Amino acid sequence: MKFFIDTANIDEIKEANSLKILDGVTTNPTLISKTGKPFMDVVKEILEEVPDKPVSLEVASTDYEGMIKEGEYLAEFGSNVVIKIPMTLDGLKAVKHFEYKGIKTNVTLIFSPAQALLAMKAGASYISPFVGRLDDISHTGMDLISDIVNIRDNYNFDTEIIVASVRNPIHVIESALLGADIATIPFKVISQLVKHPLTDIGLERFLKDWESVPNKPF
Repeated sequence: MKFFIDTANIDEIKEANSLKILDGVTTNPTLISKTGKPFMDVVKEILEEVPDKPVSLEVASTDYEGMIKEGEYLAEFGSNVVIKIPMTLDGLKAVKHFEYKGIKTNVTLIFSPAQALLAMKAGASYISPFVGRLDDISHTGMDLISDIVNIRDNYNFDTEIIVASVRNPIHVIESALLGADIATIPFKVISQLVKHPLTDIGLERFLKDWESVPNKPF
């Protein structure tokens, strides 16, 4: 399973990248607005930090012409740029356009198997089903991932499934068990994946025992 980080905070991206487990970055207008920086300053910082990993940059337009104009502009900043497009009729048209141009796409805001199927048929490089937001409205978000994995595998679509709106480590583990390709994770959740109380207890015990070892070489 690949791990993307879901943020526009360059410090978080650098820290996650230093762990050597980072496979990509996803952003959106909300995340970029939280930085308080100009849009293109944020984009350039991210692309400089991870020049060899996919970086999803979202268009701001909702109409076809606007998506094409913005997506082609963003794609010029690097071959690793993935154009993030909302799941709409115009969005599906834009996916076909970018596929023809050889530009990768990530169809976002997917909440149903039908939406996922349409995006995969349109040729999306990635799709982003949102599990946390479904959980928020008393739906089981991971059921959606299970359905999408089955559909993708039934018809051998090349689309990679990015589990998005991840809220906790359980979402990550369940995604891996279901066979999703990618989980895009906030830095907080990456940190939580490392932790276990028994690990902390064991480390504390080992360090205490080490202090009693005579003639230590280091």
